[in-house]
Formats: sequence, C-alpha cells, structure tokens
Amino acid sequence: MADADPQPVDKQAMLDALARQRAAFTAELPVSAETRKERLTRLGKILVDNADGLTDAMSEDFGHRSRDQSLLTDITSALGEIRYARKHVGKWMKPAKRKVRFPLGLFGARARIEYQPKGVVGIIAPWNFPVQLTFSPLADVLAAGNRAMVKMSEFTPATSALVERLIAEKFAPEEIACFNGGPEVGQAFSALPFDHLLFTGATAIGKHILHAAADNMTPVTLELGGKSPVIVGESADVGRTASRVAMGKMMNAGQICLAPDYMIVPEAREAELIDGITAAVEEMYPTLDANDDYTSIVNDRHYDRLQGLLNDAREKGAELVEINPGNEDFSASNKRKMPLTIIRRPTDEMKVMQEEIFGPVLPIRTYKSVDEAIDYVNRHDRPLGLYYFGSDGAEERRVLSRTISGGATVNDVIFHIAMDELPFGGIGPSGMGAYTGHEGFKTFSHAKSVYSQPKIDVAKLGGFKPPYGKATRSTIKRELKI
Repeated sequence: MADADPQPVDKQAMLDALARQRAAFTAELPVSAETRKERLTRLGKILVDNADGLTDAMSEDFGHRSRDQSLLTDITSALGEIRYARKHVGKWMKPAKRKVRFPLGLFGARARIEYQPKGVVGIIAPWNFPVQLTFSPLADVLAAGNRAMVKMSEFTPATSALVERLIAEKFAPEEIACFNGGPEVGQAFSALPFDHLLFTGATAIGKHILHAAADNMTPVTLELGGKSPVIVGESADVGRTASRVAMGKMMNAGQICLAPDYMIVPEAREAELIDGITAAVEEMYPTLDANDDYTSIVNDRHYDRLQGLLNDAREKGAELVEINPGNEDFSASNKRKMPLTIIRRPTDEMKVMQEEIFGPVLPIRTYKSVDEAIDYVNRHDRPLGLYYFGSDGAEERRVLSRTISGGATVNDVIFHIAMDELPFGGIGPSGMGAYTGHEGFKTFSHAKSVYSQPKIDVAKLGGFKPPYGKATRSTIKRELKI
C-alpha cells in the first residue's frame, strides 16, 4: 500500500465545525446522564451493527488482518469500554465532597468538586488499531459530556472512510465530526483550538502535536510508544513466559504500542527461553504466510523499515533466529507477512535497540543479576509498558519499585490496558496523561472546585478583616507551626 497523496486542507471547514460544536455544547449545558448514556448506546450500535464491514475494511487496509483478531482487539474491546462507561457514568458525575479547613465546617461551610465537560475534544487516532483507538477514547469523551472531532490515519483509508460514514449516520456533526486525510490534514487538525486534544501515535509526531497545541493553550493527552521491556526473573516459569511473550509479540504482527519490544533474561536461561518461544509460535501459528490468523505488515514502508532493522543488526554482529514453523518462502510472497525473528546479542549501536520496533522482531539481552536488567531499563527512555515474569515477590517488588513506566503487567504482557479501572498512559517520551474508565472520564472533564461559605462572617472571626488585631494574631500564632 502506498502512502496517501497530499490532499487539500480546508482548515476553515474544521474551524466552522468546531464553532458549531462549541455553540451546541454551550446551549445544551448541563449535559444529563441520560443524554450521555444515549450517545454511548448509539456509539456502541455502530460497532454491533457493522462488525463485519469494519473487520473487512481493516483487513483491506492491512493487506490481510485476522478477522477474529480484529473482532477481539478492536470491536469487542471498544464495546466493553463503551458499556462500562454507560454503566458507571451516573456515579462518576456525582459531585465529590471534600473536607473544609477546621473550624469552618463547624460553622456550615461546605466544599465539593463538580465534574463538568470541557467542550470539544479532538481525537487523532493511529492505524494499528484504527477502530479500538477511535471508539475507546470516544467512549470517555462522550461519557464526560463532550462533543468530539476525529482525525483517523491515512494508512487505513478504507477503515477511516467507513467509520466517517457510519458516525455521520448515527451522530449529528454538532456531536461528532470526522476529518480524514493525510499529514497535512493532521497538521491543521492539531492546530485547532480544542478544549482538549488526544493524540495516539509515534513519539516524534507527538512532539509536533504538543507544539501545535501550545499556541492555543490546549490541554493534551499523548499516548505514544517506546521500547517496552520484558524482565524475566530466575524464578519464572519458562514455558508460561515464552508462550505469553510470543502471543503478545505476534498479535497484530507486533504492531502494538505495548508489544514487548525486547527481553532481558538470565544468562543461563537464554537458550531455554528461545526454544520455548519457538515452540509457542509453532503451536499458535503452524504456518504464517498462508495463515488467516496472522496479520500482515500494514504497508511497504513499514515492511522495508523492519527489514532494515534486521539487516542493520546482522551487519553489526547480532545472531538472527528466524522462527518459520512451516518453512515458508516469504521472499516469494507479496502479502507483507514476516516471521518472528529473535535477535541475540543486540547492542545499543543497533537501530533495533534505538527505535520502537512495531513488528515481529524480538531482541533478547542477558543479565547475570536482575539489578543489571533494572539499570539497563533506567538508562533509557521510560517505556509505555514494562513486564516482569517470576514468582519471587521480593524481586517483583524490586523491579516494579526501581523502574518507572507508564504501566506494568506481571506474569504476562499488555493485559493492564484491558482493565477498565486502570488508567492507560505513558510517562516522559512514552506519553503524557491517561484515559480509559473512570480516569478517562476525569481526563476529559474539568474538576471544578466549589466552596460554599456559611452565613457567619468567618473572615472577621478569623482575623482576616482589617483592622488587624487580637483575632489576627491569634490565628497567626495558631498556624505558625509544623
């Protein structure tokens, strides 16, 4: 699939849509729980009624994408978040009481936080899970009572066009509006004066998004990527570890922001783990090129980039272990499918250890003590995810407390993103802010502090009113301590 050609950008149309959404939003305030639930139901109906069409579109965009995988990772995953938000939004909307300073509460003072929608939220979705990473944030945005404008990826044109049409059938443009196109459209979209902007994608693009949003003082949530490590402890069950890492790495052909990017394993167990991963791949995928369960690389550019990572590692001294259960000839195929390739003895001079891989390539480093693994992770950018395998509770606590990552899963990979009440987000180069579930509702809401003063003149009582005197000095004396 070739990259999309440049398209004309009608920024005025975007500004007009934003103005209409903001006017409709303001006129509707306050946004009731019933309205929010009804919009969430409409959003979910798009997925339920069009699951086949959406999976077909995703497969067309990728060259081939497993139908069952798309149903699991995009359709049902997003539906679960929509249902969860609809179930809990009424509770999330309730004001949260806060304590007031002593002795104001005794006189009748009250404090609370009211969660109000921000207004119009921009969503820039990526290509790797084009439906899930559009509809999941929409669930949070609508639950918080907002309107939304969406820009999907130009690398999934069939999916983007279908989602745009389906949303237009269920939602007025004053509720949700889509603007699809190439990088020029994305650049103009990110510069709009939204009330909040969510971007999911590459770290390099995230920097440009942040710069564009800064001109409008737009608050931004960035869901980026990075090199998510797997640290394997001495106590890990090798078979279980290998199976779960292989599943996470092969899903969507590794085109996942949370895919295990590299492993750090005990020196004495490297060969055993490689054998375990090989056996796990053979069990899940007896063939790859002719297997409907295995997804293609999304386009020629990304395929060539991955081949370049392998060539660079080979030229710089790494050993490449290709796992090809069916002994298929991938050079004779035009499907852009790649077998999983393990890279032994990777070094930091290799591009595969410098860039986020985003494909079926898995470097494996070794260590003599787990502190070496911890130190290696800490010498590099903070990752979006971190995975620890082992049954040693003290070692698990050591790894989790001495490393910083966006999230972590113990004895598996990726699964922390699937928990409705765990916020999904990165830190530093892997992201900024978080969403999903209750945390997503709060991300797209304004937490407004409200304080209610009692009838009694507490300012005079506390000595805050001039002329200052005995009450003032009494208050100062009482407060001047630690």
